[in-house]
Amino acid sequence: MSVSRPRVLADLPVGPAVLQLLNDRVELVPWSAAQEPGAAGITAIYTYGHPVVNGELLDRLPGVRSISNFGVGVDHIDLKAAAARNIPVGNTPGILDGATADMGFALLLAAGRRLVEGDRFARGPEFLKYDPSRYLGREIHHATLGIIGMGRIGMQVARRAAGFDMTVIYHNRQPRPEAEQTLGVRYASLEELLKTADYVILTVPLSPATRGLIGRAELALMKPTASLINIARGAVIDQDALAECLQARRIHAAALDVTDPEPLPRDHPLLKLDNVIITPHLGSATEQTRQRMAEMSVSNLIAGLAGEPMIFVQ
Repeated sequence: MSVSRPRVLADLPVGPAVLQLLNDRVELVPWSAAQEPGAAGITAIYTYGHPVVNGELLDRLPGVRSISNFGVGVDHIDLKAAAARNIPVGNTPGILDGATADMGFALLLAAGRRLVEGDRFARGPEFLKYDPSRYLGREIHHATLGIIGMGRIGMQVARRAAGFDMTVIYHNRQPRPEAEQTLGVRYASLEELLKTADYVILTVPLSPATRGLIGRAELALMKPTASLINIARGAVIDQDALAECLQARRIHAAALDVTDPEPLPRDHPLLKLDNVIITPHLGSATEQTRQRMAEMSVSNLIAGLAGEPMIFVQ
């Protein structure tokens, strides 16, 4: 006699690591199932990408008892709506800090040294002779790095900066004396950081306070030789303002691992510029980190289905 499996709403397809760990213990149903008859039989939600989970969706799914998110950021989930319905939300904190910091520093290096532009030129028909005056970039070693958001990822970025003999300043909602003591970083106001830093890297979570944090006024404070790197969320930057700034060459470059929306429309102005690097949200995209994210998110899902506390939460 077959036993029915719990029905879990998911933004399919999910990765093979997730499927292997689930091992047919649940029935994953597509996101569209929330609109169909029988939605009340869905008992959990698994968010693999960034589908929106709000009160309206939860009202259509009265049987949902838990939400498991593949990743740390839960800005796509209405946490207040979930809490009001006594639905716990699990995520994967702490596991992707190093990988995301690696990506941030890779983007910093690539932006400063014009790596992507150089790669395109080296592959193109015009590269027939070495010219030492082409594609001059900006040095990273002994430069000043400004980190906006001194959380776990920001601290990992600061550790990497030490290897390049960088001066590190940071801005955070509150000063972090322990980070200052262990990492040798210095707290600065947002205005001072933007005016001073050669490289500005964003590592803040998306919230009402950080949405549009970097707009025209903030970009105007940056040095013309500075680069802006975003490994936070796309909506932290006013992208129209950034496109105007880069078009006018008012800063050296930008490097974005995240955009809003994601992906950008194919005719977006940022995609036409040569002084911006855009990657497809690769911050945690290593084999090791994604495997651990799968393990944590599946553990949360199974615990929630069993009526047990989430194992991993923010």
